[in-house]
Amino acid sequence: MAVKGVILAAGYGSRFLPVTRCVPKEMLPIVDRPAIDHVVREFADAGIEDVLVITSRRKRAIEDWFDRDPELEAVFRGEGAPDKLERIRPPAVRATFVRQQEMRGTGEALLLARAFAGQDPVVLAFPDDLFGEPNCTADLIHTWERTGASVLAAADLSGEDVSRYGVIDPSAEEDGVLRVRRVVEKPAPGTEPSSIVSLGRYLFTPDIFPALAEGLARHAGPGEYFATDGINRLAERGGVVARTVTAPRYDTGKPLGYMQAIVELALEHEEIGEAFGRWLHQRFSG
Repeated sequence: MAVKGVILAAGYGSRFLPVTRCVPKEMLPIVDRPAIDHVVREFADAGIEDVLVITSRRKRAIEDWFDRDPELEAVFRGEGAPDKLERIRPPAVRATFVRQQEMRGTGEALLLARAFAGQDPVVLAFPDDLFGEPNCTADLIHTWERTGASVLAAADLSGEDVSRYGVIDPSAEEDGVLRVRRVVEKPAPGTEPSSIVSLGRYLFTPDIFPALAEGLARHAGPGEYFATDGINRLAERGGVVARTVTAPRYDTGKPLGYMQAIVELALEHEEIGEAFGRWLHQRFSG
């Protein structure tokens, strides 16, 4: 049984207009790599070889990122520039693409991965959340191997406003893993069941798909259908746990968080980090 990866990249990216009118938000650069590549490398480093990217119209550039560029390769070979050839090497995964025709929510989007997943578990990534080390996907896989349950990446945001997150209602902790009773999506301040929030990584066992399909069939009205419904259906049967993430997290879903991620990762960049740090010090020391 092989764990597969799913990246949800179908959204409009409206917080980043006007640039996202033409450039997918997932392709916005974090220094010299698009945001989606950070997710793909996390997957690959955790041993995932097959990745499904759920996209939408106007996002052809995402598919191009996973493809070779023979013309550019020929130029760099002619220059005798192996370092440049290495820089343009496509991600080391087998990528498949499917389009969400209408923006009907994360639950409907995840159902598009059902045939791709088959009987294998999948790690779902929202590319707004980027993580450093240790590898978040690898942690989720190890937790699934121990528990057999679907696993939510989580963080304790005690003292912070959690109203824009899915907030976990935990029932018990067993050997560093929280059992999940339910997830409350974007609770009003003061109504949250805990300070523990669900982040943008999930490992789902195959039984998420019938749970989502059942919920979508009962979903009334034109509004979005969220994956939280399927998660809660599994949680009612004791099939969901949460794993606290210890890796640094970069929330790139809004322009401020995006710029903060660029600064943090630029400081770690092996080529420019030291010089960039000196410039920052000079720029703000006075």
